[in-house]
Amino acid sequence: MRIGRGIVALTPSILVLRALGLGDLLTIVPALRGLRNAYLDDRVVLAAPEALRDLVDLIDAVDELLPTAGLGALRWHGAPPRLAVNLHGRGPESIRDLLSQRPDSLLTHHHPDFPELPGLKWRDDMHEVDRWCRLLEYGGIAADRSALLLPEPPEPAPESNAVVIHPGAAYPARRWPSERFARVARELSANGHLVVITGTRGEIPLANVVAEKACLPPSSVYAGRTDLAQLAGLVADAALVVCGDTGVGHLATAFGTPSVLLFGPTPPHRWGPPAATKQHVTLWAGNIGDPHSDYPDPGLLMVQPEHVLTAAAGLLAEKVRHG
Repeated sequence: MRIGRGIVALTPSILVLRALGLGDLLTIVPALRGLRNAYLDDRVVLAAPEALRDLVDLIDAVDELLPTAGLGALRWHGAPPRLAVNLHGRGPESIRDLLSQRPDSLLTHHHPDFPELPGLKWRDDMHEVDRWCRLLEYGGIAADRSALLLPEPPEPAPESNAVVIHPGAAYPARRWPSERFARVARELSANGHLVVITGTRGEIPLANVVAEKACLPPSSVYAGRTDLAQLAGLVADAALVVCGDTGVGHLATAFGTPSVLLFGPTPPHRWGPPAATKQHVTLWAGNIGDPHSDYPDPGLLMVQPEHVLTAAAGLLAEKVRHG
């Protein structure tokens, strides 16, 4: 049963911390479903940013969102949770936040600041989905790593069957040059595809540059014009998504939308879609770099527009063949 805001439930609670961004949320969906299946009679509460509410509402494993902007902002009310699960990180801040809520037990990775707490040894060389499913399995809870798909958003998409190009990324290291995105957009548009450019409010100038260089009309720019629910609908109903290593790529995975994903400093076997899924093509030069660099990653720059266009053409043709 989904619990509304301000309602105090008397059933035992499972508190999960993941106060991060869009892609971070989507990688823990299999772990959340594992918790839901293991605690069918409990209330599963996810501590995550309020801005993600529309997407959290699509996750069948979550009963309530506890708005939490980040570390140090967790505020639990009512009886202590039966179990607190640290899906945020390895600690110590996330561990401290959860311990302050006085849970009966805590499932987390080990951190030397808390030598008395049992915990799983952290591994850097893991896919983000595997990391959190492995933590649940350490706690005796089964998790299906393939359980990533979400239902389509209830609101109609702003555009249907469009090619969604998302040129932005949180750090310059993961931003493919605007002129390369523009060439991809221009050629796909010339081939008869409806192309739209998405982004946040802060990415409106970047989206406008891509549209102008691609000779697309201003109406093609959806950057700053969509909330999360509308962006999710746009991706869910898209013909194809082209973007870097961003949350929008994880949305494409969540909705099963074909995608061409450009990876640079971070390899796709850490943050990409499941390797077995044929509708997602990851392009990566094989170099690992600094994901927080102020400059585009050299490996990312090795990916050329021709590579993206070839992958896009194959996925679009496959979509036409299968209706």
